[in-house]
Amino acid sequence: MKTTISDLVIAFLDLLEAEGRQLRQSAMDLGLSLGVVVLAMVVGGVAVGFFLWGVYQMLLTWFTPPVTAFLMSLLALVLALVLLGIARWLNR
Repeated sequence: MKTTISDLVIAFLDLLEAEGRQLRQSAMDLGLSLGVVVLAMVVGGVAVGFFLWGVYQMLLTWFTPPVTAFLMSLLALVLALVLLGIARWLNR
């Protein structure tokens, strides 16, 4: 069987069309995954905020508001340093 240039061009264009469909599907999957990750980060940030607020409210029963605010800033700093350490460990 003889393959002509037009057959090769048609086969190439069919391949490009199939790859384009695959690329579109992969881009849609990536966009959905990225959206879910961003949503999870927002919900996690709100959860951390409520956690810190709850600890602040609990500490107010024992300390004055300025002392409690100072202790909460220290707790938030320790939490940030722990997250930074985890991020550095994951990026080795």
